[in-house]
Amino acid sequence: MLRRSVGAIELRDVRRLFRATTGTLRRHTKEIVALDGLSLDVGEGELFGILGPNGAGKTTTIKVLTTLLIPTSGTATVMGLDVVRDAKEVRRKIGFVFGGERGLYYRLSGRDNLRYFAELYAVPPREIRSRVEELLDLVDLRPRGDERVEGYSRGMKQRLHLARTLLHRPRVLFLDEPTIGLDPIGARELRRIVRQLHEGGATIVLTTHYLFEADELCDRIAVIDKGRAVALGTPADLKSNVSDLSVVELEVFGIDAGTVERLRALDFVDSIVVEQRELRQVLRVQTRIAERAVAPLIAAVAAGQVGRVAVREATLEDAYVRLVGRVE
Repeated sequence: MLRRSVGAIELRDVRRLFRATTGTLRRHTKEIVALDGLSLDVGEGELFGILGPNGAGKTTTIKVLTTLLIPTSGTATVMGLDVVRDAKEVRRKIGFVFGGERGLYYRLSGRDNLRYFAELYAVPPREIRSRVEELLDLVDLRPRGDERVEGYSRGMKQRLHLARTLLHRPRVLFLDEPTIGLDPIGARELRRIVRQLHEGGATIVLTTHYLFEADELCDRIAVIDKGRAVALGTPADLKSNVSDLSVVELEVFGIDAGTVERLRALDFVDSIVVEQRELRQVLRVQTRIAERAVAPLIAAVAAGQVGRVAVREATLEDAYVRLVGRVE
């Protein structure tokens, strides 16, 4: 459901540098480039995903847009407001949720947490009660609203985080890996709420490591690596980049790095991802020759070391691997 109209967010050539000191006796200062001329646009009402490997700059981007970090150079605006010059006004129009359990008072009930934060967010006193009950309903916590937060599951705490973020009716919502560490049921429930907010017209920026989550939720996705955007488009657009590929998945036992490198050198292999699963590995091989690749791949591994073999169409995860060369 793509609803791009006016720009809700604009980044123009944003760079963010950090300086790190290394060494014990001889101290050396090293400059780290977190964002390297990043430019992005997010339309009002859009659910926009940001993907990338660890260290790519996803969280730095969110921190710049939420006024927690000042860009070294370039400009960033939210709802037409500059995140540096108009930082105070930007904060009134945004909400953000970072993955994890910090930011709640565990000895208070869920309802009392929301009442407390409503006062901090300057929600008009006559509206606090109805707003708190409305949000408890939204995140399905009204039946547990009078229980102490210390007794909540991790998924319940994260849903309460989201409710807290929505108290002041933000125009733009930033979700930085909101489902990290949640069990499948808790993550599914949080995705349901995010989808509901999007359908209600919210502008949402989502970072995630879960490729299926981005595929399921996002109108458009930016893939960033080393602080730069390497791809931008709808999930279908990104998957079209691997329409020429199929994926052969081989369950193998006890292969070494040398064998993987020999497979990678085969002329029909586009890329290989190795996933360790207890006593076995799963090789995901991208190739243009589909079923015809199975026999030579098995022969290259070694007889007796191959278990299950499957051939499937490429997914968003496979498009991601082609773009950044790895998956985490």
